[in-house]
Amino acid sequence: MEGGVLEMRLVVTAPDYAAAIAFYRDMLGMPELGVFTSPGGGRVTILDAGRATLELADPAHAAYVDEVEVGRRVAGHVRVAFQVPDAAAATDRSVAAGAELIASPVETPWRSLNARLNGPAGLQLTLFEELDAPA
Repeated sequence: MEGGVLEMRLVVTAPDYAAAIAFYRDMLGMPELGVFTSPGGGRVTILDAGRATLELADPAHAAYVDEVEVGRRVAGHVRVAFQVPDAAAATDRSVAAGAELIASPVETPWRSLNARLNGPAGLQLTLFEELDAPA
């Protein structure tokens, strides 16, 4: 494909905008790239999430990941995963900041430490730490 995709942007409508900003920007530490307003006072903040990937899973694989991370099927058709340097600490901070813990960090067969949470703006989150150093 000529040109290709240059950026993936996940756009989320957050009914509690202030809480979502406080969690994703301030607590998770996602740098602010821009803030814009629309007529009538609407607001949008674009946060830098580092490198983006699109992970497409069939229903059987999605169920397997839920089983590994949580012990049962819990995710809808969209789940957002953030790589963090310390999954246990990030999970504790996230819960203290208001996220709902679904499952504490667990080591996966693919050698990462993964936790599952319900975060602001209705997003189910996986916080993951890679346990093996990159090659």
